[in-house]
Amino acid sequence: MHNFFEHCGCGECDNMHDDMSHMPLIGDMAPEFIAETTNGEIHFPSDYTGKWVVLFSHPADFTPVCTTEFMAFQSIMDKLHELNTELVGLSVGTLTGHLAWIDAIRNIKYRGWENVNISFPIIDDMNMQIAKKYGMIHPNASDSKAVRAVFVIDPTGKIRAILYYPLTTGRNMDEILRLLMALQTTDNFGVSTPADWQPGDDVLVGAPATTTEMHKRINNPDTGLDVKAWFLSFKPLSADTIMNRIQTKQSAKKNTKK
Repeated sequence: MHNFFEHCGCGECDNMHDDMSHMPLIGDMAPEFIAETTNGEIHFPSDYTGKWVVLFSHPADFTPVCTTEFMAFQSIMDKLHELNTELVGLSVGTLTGHLAWIDAIRNIKYRGWENVNISFPIIDDMNMQIAKKYGMIHPNASDSKAVRAVFVIDPTGKIRAILYYPLTTGRNMDEILRLLMALQTTDNFGVSTPADWQPGDDVLVGAPATTTEMHKRINNPDTGLDVKAWFLSFKPLSADTIMNRIQTKQSAKKNTKK
């Protein structure tokens, strides 16, 4: 076994470095692919230009954790659409298997959900080409199943956030919605969001970049700022204001297309 940071030239290291070099990172453009899904063929990410996308992987069909996740993902579809976001699922499986599993899910009652119809597309990736392209296969976890990866991709096709969960742990839908809201809040208002931020909490404004601005922030803070230190200042931003801006932008884009 070689040091992670060393490249000795052996085949094992070459393969590892090749896989790592192709793993997309935050700020990269989402790798392109064409795939068959339970909703028909998709060209990704071009089919979703102008929308946010949550591309997520799951280990396998007909498994307990994945079943609960799919029902949970479907339960937040309306909230995702309010945030101009589409959902796309992927597992190392066939369309036939995906369809049979979707049909089985309709007969399951869980957490008050029943007759759940999975409406988002699930990608056929039996050859693991897309999963490998997105770094969803982690060999030390499983060399034949995708881990629980989440890629948040913005309307320009850029990857803005990546989450990884192990095979045994289901994802938190509230966190995915919070992350989407935080990213869109940053884009729309030029602010950052602090630890544990929830829509409606105060947001962070940028720190001063010069000594003059620093002293001004301390001695004569802008009206409405809560200055904790010259580099740490908050301001209020309501959840309604955020949603109004997001929905206004959506309406403007729809009218432009018309």
